[in-house]
Amino acid sequence: MITAETNNSNGSQDFSVSKGRAWFAFGMIFLLMMSDYIDRQIIVSLFPHLKEEWGLSDKQLGALVSVISIVVALGSIPVAIMADRFGRVKSIFVMASIWSVATISCMFARNYSQLFAARAVVGLGETGYGSVGSALISALFPKRLHATLLGAFFGASSVGAVLGVVLGGVIAEHWGWRAAFGAVGFPGLLMALLFLLVPDYKNVIVKIAPTLDSKGPVAHLKRVVRTLSSGPTMWLLCVAGSFQMIVVSTVWAWMPSFLNRYHNLSAADAAKQAAVLVLLGAVGALFWGGAADRLGRRRSSYKLLLLSFITVADALLFIIGFTAPLSTKAQYLVVLCGGFLMTCTVGVSVSAVLDVTHPGLRSTGAAVHAFAINLFGLAVGPFLGGVISDFWSLKTAMAVIPAVGFLAAVFYWKASRTYEVDAYAAAQLGREELEQDVAIPMEQAVSLKEVSAA
Repeated sequence: MITAETNNSNGSQDFSVSKGRAWFAFGMIFLLMMSDYIDRQIIVSLFPHLKEEWGLSDKQLGALVSVISIVVALGSIPVAIMADRFGRVKSIFVMASIWSVATISCMFARNYSQLFAARAVVGLGETGYGSVGSALISALFPKRLHATLLGAFFGASSVGAVLGVVLGGVIAEHWGWRAAFGAVGFPGLLMALLFLLVPDYKNVIVKIAPTLDSKGPVAHLKRVVRTLSSGPTMWLLCVAGSFQMIVVSTVWAWMPSFLNRYHNLSAADAAKQAAVLVLLGAVGALFWGGAADRLGRRRSSYKLLLLSFITVADALLFIIGFTAPLSTKAQYLVVLCGGFLMTCTVGVSVSAVLDVTHPGLRSTGAAVHAFAINLFGLAVGPFLGGVISDFWSLKTAMAVIPAVGFLAAVFYWKASRTYEVDAYAAAQLGREELEQDVAIPMEQAVSLKEVSAA
């Protein structure tokens, strides 16, 4: 075990472990994020097959995607708290094992209800992985690399979504849709075992001592929330990220079906063309994470202003792409440009959340963000798209939903105004705790935060 922040809490350039071990850890974290989203998104390329075999509505198809995000959201905070206490590496091993076995079990579903239940268990396994993985990256690498590496980490979700869509379409065409689940589930189990070789870190423990006003779980939760962050930045980022994830999840879930219905492509060809869009999202996450890191060296709040501008541009591109009277090729190119911009927020937003979070509760802070973007973002897009499609048309859904990106821009702008103060307060609190090198009771932690903020 290693001690988080001992080398980079003061902004030093050092890694917390040897560079080799750190990069091995990042490689495994990246691969498991790919596995996470392969298993999550493979279903979208199977929509035409499921619709034909079981006669499902678009709302039912969308629910097969949304159920995972709902389960992930509901379990993210409890899982992250447990991971902060009992170890990130062991927790991730358990998570990956569960979601891989659940994916394999989808092969044996004989009706919609069984498949829906299996997909819910996939979500149970994936609960907390993004937040716990983010905290592990933050502890192992110097701060100067955080936005870039977190951008790459969450960019792996796009790569995984691409592979899921492509593999699902190709395998289903040759061997049937059931075989697709087995083909991606078994490699996940192997990666879960290899993850046990990743170095973990020992965190600053935050004790929640009982007091007169701490009766009941609600009071306890309020005190945890008070300790997470000293200002509004975290909550503004959660709202902003949720709006943008509605856009991302809608495009991810419904682009294969859009190409299949409106451009008369086969399910496999539609999956391949949609995969290009998702892959550009992966490249965009890495590119914009690096751009934010560079811009943040001039002034840290500039990286959130960058997100504000990009989310506006992204919304405009998608609205134009799905409404303007363009040729098929021109429409596809405009939508591809939107795909390059749409994932700009993932790494930058999480890195900013970690910056303003109590050092001993990083997994929990990232889990709060994950809870918000999963329940109010990733879960909303596919289901809402299906509902609008059933009532009007899929083309209408693809044209209307991206407008929520304008709301994301507003909240990223508001977060940029409070970010620097909240980040400074969190950094001061972390230095105080590391100097004492002891576990700090909740009341003392809150007091230190208030002094730092003042």
